[in-house]
Amino acid sequence: MTAETSSPVEPPATERPKRRQARGERRIAQLLEAAGQVFAESGYAATTTNAIAARAGVSPGSLYQYFPNKDAIAAALAEYYADNLDALLAPFAVLDPSVVTLEQALAVSLGPIVEFHRVNPACIVLFVGGSAPGHVMDLQAPLMARTHQRITALLTLYGPDLPATRLELGATVMLAAYKGVLPLLVEAPEEQVPALTQQLQDLFVGYFERLLTV
Repeated sequence: MTAETSSPVEPPATERPKRRQARGERRIAQLLEAAGQVFAESGYAATTTNAIAARAGVSPGSLYQYFPNKDAIAAALAEYYADNLDALLAPFAVLDPSVVTLEQALAVSLGPIVEFHRVNPACIVLFVGGSAPGHVMDLQAPLMARTHQRITALLTLYGPDLPATRLELGATVMLAAYKGVLPLLVEAPEEQVPALTQQLQDLFVGYFERLLTV
């Protein structure tokens, strides 16, 4: 058989499932990105799976291969946001308080966290702002629990002698303060973001200093 008439060499069977899996993961990421955009623009109630599919540039049938309904997409987004925010907060766990002050740590870390929310405003629409129905808002529980745990661990590093109950309460207040300021940070013009982020940092540092002394 000549080179001109030979059939293309098929990849080994073990490679084909990996390729299909990679394509599936890319498609899921594409759908979630589109869903986040539509949820942020239209809100949960007005968003349809057809609108998400159209934004992603796929047919509704392609969407249903991965997500049976809108609730399933919201649940996947909640998990995606929780994983990403947890990764952004993870560096706090390995800080050395004798080398890095809390103010320095926040100065480095708050910017990327704020930017994540600005790039993913659906996180507020669905899980922070309270405009989504109750069963969707319930999906925020793991996200908030993991964030609260990270904040508590951070406070423990810098206030190891504080009672656990005080640290837990402090983390609860800081998380609530962050959630309260977050919509302002997301909606602000780009040129105002650095100053607002600095204000949030000052709020956290001042509160923590008060927590240590009272």
